[in-house]
Amino acid sequence: MPHPITAFLTHHYRHFNAAALVDAAQGWRHHLDEGGKMMVTLAGAMSTAELGLSLAEMIRQGKVAAITCTGANLEEDIFNLVAHDYYERVPHYRDLTPADEEALLARHMNRVTDTCIPEMEAMRRLETAVLDEWTAADRAGERYFPHEFFYRVIRSGKLTEHHQIDPKNSWMVAACEADLPIFVPGWEDSTLGNMYAGHCISGDIANVHTVRTGIEYMTTLADWYTANSGGHGIGFFQIGGGIAGDFPICVVPMLHQDLQRPEIPVWSYFCQISDSTTSYGSYSGAVPNEKITWGKLRADTPKFIIESDASIVAPLVFAIVLGW
Repeated sequence: MPHPITAFLTHHYRHFNAAALVDAAQGWRHHLDEGGKMMVTLAGAMSTAELGLSLAEMIRQGKVAAITCTGANLEEDIFNLVAHDYYERVPHYRDLTPADEEALLARHMNRVTDTCIPEMEAMRRLETAVLDEWTAADRAGERYFPHEFFYRVIRSGKLTEHHQIDPKNSWMVAACEADLPIFVPGWEDSTLGNMYAGHCISGDIANVHTVRTGIEYMTTLADWYTANSGGHGIGFFQIGGGIAGDFPICVVPMLHQDLQRPEIPVWSYFCQISDSTTSYGSYSGAVPNEKITWGKLRADTPKFIIESDASIVAPLVFAIVLGW
C-alpha cells in the first residue's frame, strides 16, 4: 500500500506539471527496478534550500549513483551543516532596499533569495578546515578533486563539534559515507573556489593544480560512465540548468564522436525540473527532444520535463521514489 505522500500525489496530481511530476518519479522507480542507475545534477542553490533533508536519504538507500553539482551546492550543504543556527531568513526579501542590502553586507550576511548565509560561521569555518587539507596535499605533492577535499574534511572530524543539524540531513555526509562519485564542473565559480584562488595568489599554496578541476573531471566522468552504463543504463535527473546539467550530459556525445565509441549507450532516462522559458537559445530552457540531435538521448528514451519550482518539486519526486 502506498505511503501517505505517494498516495496523496498519485491521487491529486493528475494533469499538467503535476502529472509530469508523478510520471517522472514513477519512471525513476521503474528505471531502478530494471537495474538502472541514476545521476542527479544540482544547479541553483538547492543545498541552501536544504534539499539534503530528502536527498541524503536517496543516497543512503542507493537511489542515486552519482551527483554532478555546482561548487556552490557542494559547499553550501556543509555551510548549513556547521552554521545552521546562524542563518537568517528574510521572508520580505522582495521589499529590501539597496540600503537594506548594504546593511546585510556590513553584517557579513550573504543573501540567497530569502536566506542569509553567515560568512564567519559558515564560509570561514569551512575555509579553515579545508585549508589544512589543501596545504598538506600541496606540501606532499598530492592532488585531489574539490569533493575529495571535502570528503577528507568530513572524515577528519574537524567539523564535528560545529554540527548544528543532524548529519543524517546532510547530503554531503551521506555522499561521503557512500564514497559517492561527484563531479563539480566550474568549481572555481564558488566561494571556496575563490578562496582557493586567493591562497594561490598569496603563496599559501604553491601548485595551483593541487585541486583538480575541469578537464580531469570530464575524463574521470568518461571512465565512470563507460564502466556503469551497461545493462539498463544510467538515467539523468536534472535539477535546474546551466553547467551542472550541460557538463555531464555531454559525456555521451564526447564518447561517441570524439573517441569513436558508438557502442556506449546513451542516457537511458531523462528528466529536468526547470522554470526556464523554452527556449530563446538557452540550454536550460531546451526541451528534451533537442538533446536527440546532439546524440545525448534517443527517440525512445523516457523523457520528462517538469516546469516548476525545483525547491517544491524535487522533494516530492524523491518522496515517491523512496515510497514515502
